[in-house]
This record gives sequence, structure tokens and C-alpha cells, in this order.
Amino acid sequence: KSSFYRERFFATHLRVNLDMLKTRHREALLLRCCLAMQQRFVVDNTNPTIAERARYIAPARAAGFRVVGYYFRMEARDCVGRNARRPERERVPPQAIYGTRKRLQPPTLAEGFDVLYAVRLDESRGFVVEDWADEV
Repeated sequence: KSSFYRERFFATHLRVNLDMLKTRHREALLLRCCLAMQQRFVVDNTNPTIAERARYIAPARAAGFRVVGYYFRMEARDCVGRNARRPERERVPPQAIYGTRKRLQPPTLAEGFDVLYAVRLDESRGFVVEDWADEV
């Protein structure tokens, strides 16, 4: 997700990331500032459940933002492999990846997204963004 953010949004959107901010309180403060200033932002967190995504979608919509979601269509084992290639201080335990996968509820437009996209990696490990299909 973070590589996708850097490649696609770094120059235009502020990054809201719990790993960087460390607490939900700090994250909420930054989110409120973005909403108040009408600053475009990207939530660079996994947010595998509808409830977790709602904490960003509802306030963004209320503030008049267009809400765009990107679903990363990747197998857990591939995520574990990518994670292993990250710098050691940035790695997460493989159990966390598998645990998040078990909790995953694929997004739907009914959650409040204006548009959804599916993201996958191509053979050269580049990001491919595709129009959303309800079947993931």
C-alpha cells in the first residue's frame, strides 16, 4: 500500500498512516485537520472490515470529499513475501498478515465509496489498477 501511495499520490495527497502516527488519537487529529482544510489525503492502512473503513468514509463524505477505494487483490502468501523484502524495522509478523486476511470483508460501493478500483501486481511487479467488479 505504501509503495502504491508513493507512486500515485505522494505529490498530491497527504498520507494518513497509523504505523507512522502510532496512535488512533493522532490519526484522528490529522484526519480532522485534512477534512477541515479540504486537504486531499490517502488513508494508507489495511482497514480490512467495513467498520474500520467507516471511520474514514463517513467523515470524508460529510466534509464533501469524493471517496475512492483501492482493493489490493493479492494472496496472503504474496504479501508475506513482499513483507520479507522490506527493511527489517518495517516488517510485520507473518501471523498479522494471515490474521488480517481472515478478517477481510471486501469493500462495496454501498459503504459510501464513490468509486472502487482493484489493484494487482503485474509480472514486472508494477501496479495495475482495474475497474471494480463486485466479485473479488
